[in-house]
Amino acid sequence: MPLGVVIRRRPGVTRWAKWSWKAVAVLPGAGPANWQLLREEGEACEYHAATVPLELHRADAEAYKQGLTAAPPCVYVVLRDEARNDPPLEVALVTASPFEAQDYADSGEELVEKIAMPEGLVAWVQRFADAHFKQEEFKKRRRDKRTVGAAEDGIGDVRIKQVADVYRAPGQIRKERLQ
Repeated sequence: MPLGVVIRRRPGVTRWAKWSWKAVAVLPGAGPANWQLLREEGEACEYHAATVPLELHRADAEAYKQGLTAAPPCVYVVLRDEARNDPPLEVALVTASPFEAQDYADSGEELVEKIAMPEGLVAWVQRFADAHFKQEEFKKRRRDKRTVGAAEDGIGDVRIKQVADVYRAPGQIRKERLQ
């Protein structure tokens, strides 16, 4: 589904940043845009920065279900800082997976913004997640009864011959060398 990304520009609060940029909304089913001015209030402006596809994958159905449990359910916009000044940000990706958004946030290369999903988009993602999510049955791991306690810690590899007892105190070893 194509999603338009709305980015707000406000004056910066420090002398080091002239402008503050923040993704504030998504527009489901939006047409193509390239930083089209939507609204202006004083020095604050809102732009339809880009329209990018929201792709859902069956393998991520569990992540979508997890994201839909948040209050409110959100989509995540991944923004990249551009070297040029106009426009300063590139919309790289929009995802409904909180796990994928966390991966991008952990890299530190991109800026990840959390935006509340419109109701129609929530229903669309919910329908997809319900259709493709399969609960995996929990399987408890059982120990192999034969190998429990078979290896003694500290002994080392059984294929290598030990000259002496590895548990022997170092003081005893010195006394034996001196005699």
